[in-house]
Amino acid sequence: KMWMARRSKTKSKFPGYLDHIVAGGQPAGLSLIENVVKECLEEAGIPPELTKKGIQPAGAISYESYGGKFKDDGEGVMSRVVLFCFDLILPNDFVPTAHDGEVDYFFQWEMRDIAKSMDPKYEDPIKPNCYPVIIDFLIRSGCISPDSPKYLDVLRTLRSGSCM
Repeated sequence: KMWMARRSKTKSKFPGYLDHIVAGGQPAGLSLIENVVKECLEEAGIPPELTKKGIQPAGAISYESYGGKFKDDGEGVMSRVVLFCFDLILPNDFVPTAHDGEVDYFFQWEMRDIAKSMDPKYEDPIKPNCYPVIIDFLIRSGCISPDSPKYLDVLRTLRSGSCM
């Protein structure tokens, strides 16, 4: 199972969309792990001792995108993104709680539901930058097999952006 979040309807970007249980930008002066511990507490009420006990680094995803208001006129913005991924194993009886107003509620998804949510026609949208992280998780957990069509293309795409 995977914990998911329903974003607050008051968020300026992607209100009401499905999201990761915890995510956040990387501030200067904190290590990646220190930031994960901070974000887990702030966003989901996960005590630092639970985070430290259950956290496992899971790699990084990188991609580039071109967008912005004037992208069709050739005046868009190139964005380079690196997402450091962590798996967090939580006790079966732990339930995250919304603390910072960014999430309406948390819920658990079965692996089959997570896989179904990757369909472009899925009726309940997920925040766009969550898709590559979830796909990476599905690959690492064996839900997407190396025998799947375009498997190597998907792996390559998950690390296609410049990390510099």
